[in-house]
Order: sequence, then structure tokens, then C-alpha cells
Amino acid sequence: MKDCIFCKIIEGEIPSRTVYEDDVIKVIMNINPATNGHLLIIPKEHYENIFDTPEDVIQHSLQVIKKTLYPTLKEKLQCGGISLAQNNELGQEIKHYHIHVIPRYPEDNADFQYDKTKVDDLDIIFDKLK
Repeated sequence: MKDCIFCKIIEGEIPSRTVYEDDVIKVIMNINPATNGHLLIIPKEHYENIFDTPEDVIQHSLQVIKKTLYPTLKEKLQCGGISLAQNNELGQEIKHYHIHVIPRYPEDNADFQYDKTKVDDLDIIFDKLK
């Protein structure tokens, strides 16, 4: 897509700090990181969200996280773990499927904050979902 910032990064029109790349994905450093080493996994083909992204691209991305990115983050940055985030439609700032890989450190203050006053009774939600 001509106006997609991630497509422009993939094409080299916009510079990025690429930490991993193969024929399916490009992994770049997030320019607005939640923690040190916050990465974005971006497929080289444009897919808007998880619903139109082929399964093999999703599986490949997860394998790269598991076998390459996490071990590297653990060794090089001594992170204690990772959080993965992936937004679809509402909350998705860039309409190009991507996965956030967020290294976690003790006391990094990057915990997801939940406002429990905005949720319904668990039994009501359970009845709707079952």
C-alpha cells in the first residue's frame, strides 16, 4: 500500500533499525518503545490485521520469536521475559498486521493496567460467551 508506513519501511523508503529479516518478515526496533529492546515484527506483504494474515505468516513470526528473538533479548539485554501484543481494528494505529515483542524487566512499569470498574460481572460475560 502506498500510504502504509510499514510498507514504506519494508521497501526501504523510510529508515529503520532492523534487527532480523528474512523473506517473510522484517523485525525492527520500535521508535516509541515501552521498554529497552521493544521490537515490531512486520510481514513483508501487506495484511491489515490478523483476520486477513495467512496462518503460515503468523506461525513463522511466532517461531522467530521463540527461536531467535527471545533468546537474543535474554542474552544481550538480560530481560526477564517478554510480553507480546497484537491489536486488530480498534486500537490498531497502523493498519498493517504486526506483533509487538516487549522485553520485560523487574520494575519496568510496562504492566498492562486494567480498570476493573469497567467490566461486567464475570457470570454475565460467561453466559454470553458459552
